[in-house]
Amino acid sequence: MRFTRTSKALGIVAIAALALTGCGAGGGSTDGASDAAGDPNKVITAYSNEPQNPLLPANTNEVYGGRVVELLFEGLTSYSPSGESVNALAESIESPDGQNYTIKVKSGTKFTNGEEVTAKSFVDAWNFAALSTNAQANSSFFESIEGYDAVSATKKEGDTEVPAPTAQTLSGLVLKDDTTIEVKLAQPEADWPLRLGYTAFMPLPSQAIADPKAYGENPVGNGPYKMAKEGAWQHDSQIELVKNEDYSGTREAKNGGVTFKFYTDPAPAYTDIQANNLDVTDVLPTNALKTYTTDFPENHLNKPYAGNSTLNIPGYLPEFQGEAGKLRRQAISMAINRDEITKVIFSGTRIPAKDFTSPAVDGYNENVEGSEVLKFDAAKAKETWEKANAITPWPADKTLQLAYNTDGGNKEWIDAVANNLKNNLGIQAEGQPFAKFAELLDLRKSKTLPGAARAGWQADYPSLYNFLGPLLRTGASANYEGYSNPEFDKLLDEGLGSKSTDDANAKFTEAQELLFQDLPNLPLWYSARQVVWSQNVTNVDSGWNGVIQYYNITAK
Repeated sequence: MRFTRTSKALGIVAIAALALTGCGAGGGSTDGASDAAGDPNKVITAYSNEPQNPLLPANTNEVYGGRVVELLFEGLTSYSPSGESVNALAESIESPDGQNYTIKVKSGTKFTNGEEVTAKSFVDAWNFAALSTNAQANSSFFESIEGYDAVSATKKEGDTEVPAPTAQTLSGLVLKDDTTIEVKLAQPEADWPLRLGYTAFMPLPSQAIADPKAYGENPVGNGPYKMAKEGAWQHDSQIELVKNEDYSGTREAKNGGVTFKFYTDPAPAYTDIQANNLDVTDVLPTNALKTYTTDFPENHLNKPYAGNSTLNIPGYLPEFQGEAGKLRRQAISMAINRDEITKVIFSGTRIPAKDFTSPAVDGYNENVEGSEVLKFDAAKAKETWEKANAITPWPADKTLQLAYNTDGGNKEWIDAVANNLKNNLGIQAEGQPFAKFAELLDLRKSKTLPGAARAGWQADYPSLYNFLGPLLRTGASANYEGYSNPEFDKLLDEGLGSKSTDDANAKFTEAQELLFQDLPNLPLWYSARQVVWSQNVTNVDSGWNGVIQYYNITAK
């Protein structure tokens, strides 16, 4: 019985979102077919910024490192542009019961150092990723496999958690032979194979396990691109990738390579595109959202994707703890005029959020109980804030800082939110800028931010769970603010163990009801990807998760 699932087509909800925002594409081709043969050897240049971590797949969970890793590696499965899971290096993924899986790996493919990709390449990589002593950011993606608790164990030493695994490998992960992996999950999860296209599950060559630090600076993969040379990652400047001539998968490069240029502000990048000094950018300065369709009448794209934006309020801040903290979160949420900001600041290219996920994912529900807290109500916001002050007064001299990264075009909307809070709650609020997204992530991870932080999520795989588990489950990889609610975790487990997608989504919706009570983060708006490109390239498009399909871009 085959349990490999594909997501339901994203088209219907994506088209609905498209209609709401007036989204569309410019004159460039977006159907995956090349407009012209172009120059297959020419390297294209693209907007990016310094990755947060060394480029190990299981230690990369932010957008700038992710766009590089996705091009360097090929996994058991991949995702079509519309978000369907399709086999890549997997010959088959089968299960009689949704708990015990047999995976057959294709023979004959190699890493770019000549080492063969085998079943062992996956097993070793997954065990490495899950083991707590290796401190991989995406280790929690392996939580479903039996034995994860033992390899991921930690212990308390003072105020910190330190690795304390009681096993070195996952008991539910068995290498049978060069082409066969057997996986036993802790409970049946019929949708588990849907995750296998995410980069955390990529294979690794032996050199990565032997010396992960050195490998992370110059990774060797098996995808459509490879590092151009030793030292291709020039920190704080660029990363150079070139076409992998030996790659034979579905993402064959139509160009000679991609050089990711690092910017700390999208405005200069936009100017460089206009001057044909940069080929493509997916981060536009806010003021360009009003003009990009006329600035680039034939070279623009505006397309909804599975992503959202939130304002995260750390639970470790004393002003946001207990009942007073819960009321303050509600008040802040109701004080933000999402409709006005999405219309005025974003020129209608965002949709005000109604839940914690995305309308571009199967199971989306815009009427989750408690979601009325996302509606703008200045009077109720002020009243709720005063109720919180009656319990624990807000410090008279405290300014609520809203941390954001300047490389993401966030200043204008952060300033608008700060003004909402000043005008509607009567408090001082201001933006706290960081030149690099990685800097902001590091402070969130170390739990040292003095206030709230902007955050965004680009789905790893098309599932409601991916917007909930990795972000808000206790100890999860991207749960930087440290939210923990055992009842919420239990509902996620029940959803994962459901026998049908509909049953799973019902549990995930129920879990969201708890989130609307606790408000560990404040949903702001759903995302659409705006992309502009120079006269030097054509055939630009983005996929279901908003990532540009760099491999399909052709140089003129």
